[in-house]
Amino acid sequence: MTVIAMLSVAPVVEGSMSSEVAKAVAALDDFDVSYETNPMGTVIEADDIDELLAAVGAAHKAVDGDRVSTFLKVDDKRTSDQRAADKVSAVEKHLGRPAKRDAE
Repeated sequence: MTVIAMLSVAPVVEGSMSSEVAKAVAALDDFDVSYETNPMGTVIEADDIDELLAAVGAAHKAVDGDRVSTFLKVDDKRTSDQRAADKVSAVEKHLGRPAKRDAE
């Protein structure tokens, strides 16, 4: 079983949030999860939902601020083991190329 999630945690503030986002990402290191941060959030993979949700809770609590906004989208594959990279590879197979493009 694989649980994949897209997580975004940020304080509601003016200006840069990067130092607080870094705290949320660092909090994930205390859990048995894999993750990759991108410009819009962090993709997290875990073997079970309990570990994933514990990691998400820690990431949320790691951000300082009077108001913290957290977005979580979960794909809980209960009968198969498909990693996030596998999902991207499947799309790339249909595209016939990498699923990435730099604007000119």
